[in-house]
Amino acid sequence: MNKNKARGTKQSEKGVVISDKMDKTVVVMVSRTSTYKVYKRTMRGTKKYKVHDENNEAKAGDTVAFVESRPYSKEKRWRIVEIFKKKEAAV
Repeated sequence: MNKNKARGTKQSEKGVVISDKMDKTVVVMVSRTSTYKVYKRTMRGTKKYKVHDENNEAKAGDTVAFVESRPYSKEKRWRIVEIFKKKEAAV
């Protein structure tokens, strides 16, 4: 077997944390827009991902980047790479 075989690139996403109540797991919502070709109307769609957060750093409202990884559980196959923007605390 060739040890230098190139692996495919991992898919990455960016979204907003909507739940951080589980241990080492956050739920991230990713919003997408697309144009319906026939009617030329913009459609919005969202999808929720369960993402692994090893140190429980991400909180609800944070914007995070995450990538594909090995399966951590039945539904969790993503891990956080970077926390872009922390939610601002209420004054």
